[in-house]
Amino acid sequence: MSEQGLRLKLVRVRRISGQIEVLTGLRIGSGLPPSIGVVDYPIVREGQSEEPYIPGSSLKGKMRHLLEWHLGMIREDGSAWHSSSADDVITRVFGGPASSQHTTGPTRLIVRDARLVEECRAAMASGSQPVVEIKFENSVNRLTAEAAGRPVERVVPGVRFGFEILYRVFDMGDGGERDEALLKDVVLTGLALIEQDCLGSSGSRGYGSVRFLAAVDGQARPGVLIDGERVELPKPTA
Repeated sequence: MSEQGLRLKLVRVRRISGQIEVLTGLRIGSGLPPSIGVVDYPIVREGQSEEPYIPGSSLKGKMRHLLEWHLGMIREDGSAWHSSSADDVITRVFGGPASSQHTTGPTRLIVRDARLVEECRAAMASGSQPVVEIKFENSVNRLTAEAAGRPVERVVPGVRFGFEILYRVFDMGDGGERDEALLKDVVLTGLALIEQDCLGSSGSRGYGSVRFLAAVDGQARPGVLIDGERVELPKPTA
C-alpha cells in the first residue's frame, strides 16, 4: 500500500434479495447445551417470538466456505482464507482480519438475518401448519444392535425465509468495474454452490437442501432479485 493509502470510493450499493425455500429439514443449531425434558439439539430462534431464522453469519459463512473450496483457496491450518493480495477475491468480497497490509478495501458483502416470510409466520402463530419438527436420530451399537435415540429439532420442508444481501461497489480506479464482475463471479456463484450443497448442519445425512427464489408479479421463480430485477443463479464451473 502506498503512503497515500488506498484510493477508493463507494459508488453504489446493490441489493440482492428473495426467499430461501427449505427443501429438506433445515437445522442451524442454537449452540445451547442439551437440557433434561427438552429437545437435545434445539435450532436457533428469535429471542421474543421464538420463530426460527437463518443467521446472516450462517449464510455468509457457508458461501465463503464453499467458494474457498471451489476456488482452491484452502489454508493448511484449515482457517478461513485471507491474504494481502490485491487480486484476492475472497478477502475483497468477504473481508479479512484487521490489517494495514490489506489492499482490497473494506468487505463488500453485508448479509442480513433471514426471517420467516409472512405466510409462514402466520401459519406458525395460528398453528395451522407446522414450521418446526422434532426428528429422532438413532445411533446403533454395532455389537448389540441397541438403538440410542436423540431428539433433533429442525425446520420442515416448504418453509420460506426472506433474505437480503447488500453488496458495496467501490471504485478503485476502474469505476467499480471489478466489483461489479465479482457480484456474479463470487456472490451469485456462492449462492448457487449452496443450492448444490446444503445450509446448516448434517448435510451428509440429507439435511439442509434449499433453493433461492425471486418473487415476480406474485409468483416465486428460481433465482434472486438484484435491485428488483430477477436474475438466475449461474451454474458453477471449475
